[in-house]
Amino acid sequence: MSNVPNTLRYAKSHEWLRLEADAAATVGITDHAQSALGDITYVQLPKVGAVLKAGDTFGTVESVKAASDLYCPAGGTVTEVNAALAQAPETVNRDPYGAGWLLKLKLSNPAEAAALMDAAAYAKVAE
Repeated sequence: MSNVPNTLRYAKSHEWLRLEADAAATVGITDHAQSALGDITYVQLPKVGAVLKAGDTFGTVESVKAASDLYCPAGGTVTEVNAALAQAPETVNRDPYGAGWLLKLKLSNPAEAAALMDAAAYAKVAE
């Protein structure tokens, strides 16, 4: 079974969201997703300042197996992207919930984050 931290919220599309202070959030892909993708070779992320709605495609992750779109789990404005992934995309494989984060958002509606799945519900989806 994949690692599914209890402190995060999850989308069915296998992205996670960590709520931070002041309606800020960090977004990444789950351990299940990185494992299914295999060795990640490239990550395309949006520009800082991009305004995203929940469900919008915000980038792409490419691996030796496939390319997959990334979907925003909750709406907001991109405040930061993980620029280190341009040089070391494999970080997503090694540490999907830590150094392999993808972007940070200022949430437009924090209630959208609360509507995401908890760890137990996501674990059932990821089986």
